[in-house]
Amino acid sequence: MRNWAGNVDYSTDDVRAPATLEELQELVAGTSPVRATGTRHSFSTVVDTTGALVSTARLGLALEIDETSGIAWVPAAATYADVVPSLDAAGWALHNMGSLPHISVGGACSTGTHGSGVGNGCLASRVVAVELVAGTGDLVTGRAGERDFPGLVLALGSLGVVTRLAVQLERSYQVCQEVVLDVPVRSVVENVAEVLGSAYSVSLFISFRDRAVVDSVWLKHRGASPADLGDVWGGRRAPAKVHPIVGIDAEAATDQLGSSGPWHERLPHFKPSFTPSAGEEIQSEFFVPIDRAAEVLSTVAERADEFSSAVQVMEIRTVAADDMWLSPFRGRETLAVHATWISDLRVVRPALERLERVLAPFEPRPHWGKYFLGFDRDQVEGTYPMLPEFRDLAQRLDPERRFVNEFVTRLGIR
Repeated sequence: MRNWAGNVDYSTDDVRAPATLEELQELVAGTSPVRATGTRHSFSTVVDTTGALVSTARLGLALEIDETSGIAWVPAAATYADVVPSLDAAGWALHNMGSLPHISVGGACSTGTHGSGVGNGCLASRVVAVELVAGTGDLVTGRAGERDFPGLVLALGSLGVVTRLAVQLERSYQVCQEVVLDVPVRSVVENVAEVLGSAYSVSLFISFRDRAVVDSVWLKHRGASPADLGDVWGGRRAPAKVHPIVGIDAEAATDQLGSSGPWHERLPHFKPSFTPSAGEEIQSEFFVPIDRAAEVLSTVAERADEFSSAVQVMEIRTVAADDMWLSPFRGRETLAVHATWISDLRVVRPALERLERVLAPFEPRPHWGKYFLGFDRDQVEGTYPMLPEFRDLAQRLDPERRFVNEFVTRLGIR
């Protein structure tokens, strides 16, 4: 069995899908090793195991909305595409969404998946409670405010099988999306704070077909679009809908051209009814301090020849800081540098090695669910100061080390 992209061959074909919570508890208590699996959109081996992969999709858990508190209990196996229409129909919304609505809520939150916006935390940052089956087989619920809660949500699947998450909602809102084309890199660098903060959510896409130009800047505004974008930062307003990757049919992309629509139809880049992104691809992502954004953008553009032959498109966006123990955004406002590669690992691997060297001076942290090479246990130790507390929590929830795999062992997380 393989992941969505086909770059990871899992070490097992033993996939279990218990039909009840009791069956799940019995399975976990009697199986080792074991890992939870969602939609298999991770490009790293974070999910892999030599034992059993467990899906919670058949548990029959339902979306539950508390109208008084504005909190929704969401099944971990549900995709964002499954959940968001019901939230919106009830008058509620999420604060943000990732590029793809195709991914599971549990998987996205456990790996640090995010959207964009200087004031918007990653998807896990709005989780206020998590329910999981621990390594003992016990059903455990952790809530915001408890001592260990910052270690529970974004835990890489290494504490237990998450069954449900409680997410803090807000009232439903409208979003409109505009795209600005062919913005000079120099203009972005000179106006970096203005560009990155110019909308509720901002993404820059660059293919390096012209190293001096950002192909497109996607601006997602809450409410109405600005009356006239004009010649923004030396670019021009897109006259027709576009795809993030130049030359690909834009049908799969979410609506643009300033038309307003429900939040869940504009915050992602791609519609749930289509194959997202390029389809044939491998992805890597690295997080650097936002206060070095201008320097990072300049360096990446200047040294693009070292890695761009394997790049389909690079996306630059922002993520707010949080306090979760294993969060790549812990303690710092973040600039995300995301590469969508071609699907040939023989070409991608040396290009990724070079990109990692380009970003090395900027204290990069990798996305746990994306493909990376150079981050090792010494770097993990130096980057995540709450790691001892996380290991202690893991020992209490999983004393038999059922949820340990090669990924967390290699990085020294467990």
